[in-house]
Amino acid sequence: MKRLWTIFSMCLLLMFILVPVVLASDAPAEPPAIDTGDTAFVLISAALVMLMTPGLALFYGGMVRTKNALSTIMQSFFILGLITVQWVLFGYSLAFGPDINHFIGSLDWVGLNGVGQEANPDYAATIPHQAFMVFQGMFAVITAALITGAFAERMRFPAFVVFTLAWATFVYDPIAHWVWGVGGWMRELGVLDFAGGTVVHIISGVSGLVIALMIGKRKGYGTDVMMPHHLPMTVIGASLLWFGWFGFNAGSALSANGLAASAFAVTHIAAAAATVSWVFTEWLQHGKPTILGAASGCIAGLVAITPAAGFVSPIPALIIGLAAGVICFLAVAVLKAKLGYDDALDAFGVHGIGGTWGAIATGLFASKAVNPAGADGLFYGNAGQVTTQLIGVGVSWVVAAVMTFIILKVIGLFMQVRATTDQEVQGLDISEHGERGYAYQDFMTGSHIGLGSSSQDSSAKKTTLA
Repeated sequence: MKRLWTIFSMCLLLMFILVPVVLASDAPAEPPAIDTGDTAFVLISAALVMLMTPGLALFYGGMVRTKNALSTIMQSFFILGLITVQWVLFGYSLAFGPDINHFIGSLDWVGLNGVGQEANPDYAATIPHQAFMVFQGMFAVITAALITGAFAERMRFPAFVVFTLAWATFVYDPIAHWVWGVGGWMRELGVLDFAGGTVVHIISGVSGLVIALMIGKRKGYGTDVMMPHHLPMTVIGASLLWFGWFGFNAGSALSANGLAASAFAVTHIAAAAATVSWVFTEWLQHGKPTILGAASGCIAGLVAITPAAGFVSPIPALIIGLAAGVICFLAVAVLKAKLGYDDALDAFGVHGIGGTWGAIATGLFASKAVNPAGADGLFYGNAGQVTTQLIGVGVSWVVAAVMTFIILKVIGLFMQVRATTDQEVQGLDISEHGERGYAYQDFMTGSHIGLGSSSQDSSAKKTTLA
């Protein structure tokens, strides 16, 4: 009997020891720990990327004529609201939601359902899922805004709104999923795009070119002088873009770590190099260096380094930037003139061409010594990465061009896309928004005060710089 009690006691003791272990193994895993430093870094980076869109508004706004300054600024500023709403309702779910056949995200996260304060380890294990969502949302915003530079001064606002919403849904969101979404086919293929060479710059630049070709040139393009009306505004905008780009690229590390510091450094190096190379190329070509060239050069360098920022070291970044300044200048000053298309503010010449160069350069200069999660490029023994990058570039070009063509064609069946000749002569500030950018605009343009047709005719006769 005593032995029986001993055996029973031993079994009871083992039960008390083992049951908690078994229960613990079946209990749900603890959510990943949120790192406050990483969270603060990503939130600040998201704020910097948000600032880039108003910066773009000023950059573009200073380059158009006086009578179109507000309408140009309005497009970028309104996109900040429009695409944010789209992103919250369904855009984020399409771009980053659970994968469907490597092509698109599901609608499981519609209305940010399930996107909360806990981390999603598939994307960033140390920050809240909402922090990742809002950071990526700022990318969606500025990508749509970049396109507006190609059709500046001639698209009607209603058509612009419908196009932007459709383009974000049917072009940006799917391609973002392909490249960045878990399960996306380009990501699975190994296409490297740290912060948006294909996803942001190529598709916005190519789409801008297609729109510019489809709606035609501005009235007087090629015969009248169409000078920027406020270059100081453009330089302020370029400065804000340069500043915000540190959040754009360094923030894409999604953690306050060495990779973020490396991306920050190479971003600045490439921008500085492209500023220098654009200005010297322009100086040799035209005999004078310009502030518009310097501002355009820094943007070209920032565009080119974006896909490579998390994969290259400083000297390759210097080379990428120097080449970007020359390549983008030639696209803007030579290619556009030879082909005759009216890419008003050089969205294609800087973003389409610069993004293409940057994506290819990533395949040349990427190094796993910089980012073990990436890949080596051609100059580090992996020639296949160039092929992979070219596939990503080619598909992005084709999809952006074809989908933009289809979207604009469909919109044209239901509404007028381009402003009329009278509206274009009067300026979109007045014809589309009923506002003037400057209190004494009528005096500066030599026209009578008022909004009537006589004012339009007088403005048209006096100057094309208004």
